[in-house]
Amino acid sequence: MTALAPPTRIGFWHPARLLATWFGAGLAPWAPGTVGSLVALPLAWAIRSQLGLIGLAAAVALVFALGVWAAGSYGALTGKSDAGPVVIDEVAGQWLTLILVPPEPLIYAVGFGLFRAADIIKPWPISLVDKRLKGGFGVMFDDILAGVLAAIILWNLWIWLKL
Repeated sequence: MTALAPPTRIGFWHPARLLATWFGAGLAPWAPGTVGSLVALPLAWAIRSQLGLIGLAAAVALVFALGVWAAGSYGALTGKSDAGPVVIDEVAGQWLTLILVPPEPLIYAVGFGLFRAADIIKPWPISLVDKRLKGGFGVMFDDILAGVLAAIILWNLWIWLKL
């Protein structure tokens, strides 16, 4: 495990900061993770509507890869391994939550709530990953697992309850 560098200030336009904070969404003064998830919703809607399930899956993979780099770099530059302003992980997890369902307001609202609950509560094995994996991969992967859990629950609600 590598030690984090001493904290430094990085400019707003630094690529790692732009991506890690999802273009400033994570700089919200209250609940930055919730804000990051909210900002992800219309983007997921647009991607899913225009490019379908495969397009949203590709977007999740791309954001995950960029997030591993951005979250790791931001942590190294600021000296905080999982800083509050880092919300690119919420974007990837929220998009993953919505991957199997059609873009409809009620379904997306339920998906938002399910993802936030899974991300905040962190049931096992998400809590284990959150504690043991560090760096950019660790920051991203616990939200991916929260997205998988929320996606499974959301898909079942959509299929069985006809949301």
